[in-house]
Amino acid sequence: MSEPKNSFDVLGIKPLGDAALVVTKASTDGAGAFLSRICLPAAEEFGFLLQDRVVAWRTEQRIKLTLRTERKYRAAFGDAERHAHPRLVAAVLENGSWEDDDQVQEMWAGLLASGCTAEGRSQDNLIFVGLLSSITASQAKVLAYACQNANKRLGAAGLPMADGPVIPRQKLFELFGSDDIYALDVAVDHLRELGLLAFASGMGFHAPDNNQIEPSPLALSFYARCEGHVGSVLDFYGLRPADDLPPGPETDAPGTIART
Repeated sequence: MSEPKNSFDVLGIKPLGDAALVVTKASTDGAGAFLSRICLPAAEEFGFLLQDRVVAWRTEQRIKLTLRTERKYRAAFGDAERHAHPRLVAAVLENGSWEDDDQVQEMWAGLLASGCTAEGRSQDNLIFVGLLSSITASQAKVLAYACQNANKRLGAAGLPMADGPVIPRQKLFELFGSDDIYALDVAVDHLRELGLLAFASGMGFHAPDNNQIEPSPLALSFYARCEGHVGSVLDFYGLRPADDLPPGPETDAPGTIART
């Protein structure tokens, strides 16, 4: 019911109410302006929730992610029918839609594609979803480079292992996208704390080109799944048990095989 124009404000509070509306609107506009500044794809009018253009932006990323997943799926399975667990689909689309970096989106797509099985009941890749959502795009690129360039071998326990690589500082800056040595050190330490780098990994502060960035067995498995590989992780890296190979200089210890 509308308020009569000649209504009598007995307590004299109407001006206060009008003032409160003005303050509230100003606060809302201010919040929207701030969020617009710090979030480039955000809408000009947020209220207190990201809307409109953010939703559209995430939808665009989901579409790109789905198309990337389809390509990896067809590369792995062809026309065979495979299914992903709903939890995995939801987690990948939720987390991956916040990322617009092409390389990292490919990793999200790989996790979804490699998580598909005949029964659609596997939740194994949810572990890797948690890891990928815990690192930045810059960290992902450093880790991917390390997994690609390390010397891979099969450990005595049957797990994939890595030696190195030692990465020059300038190359790390290039991968990281910044020459901020302190931020890079934090990023490397964080990867190590997540269990994605071996304990001895770190920045060589006294020798700029002696930066040991050694992926852990967990990281090697993580990277293989992010590449969309299905089946044995050993196959992805071309590793086989020593008993399957003829004697030769490659075998560096009982049960281990060196690979680059």
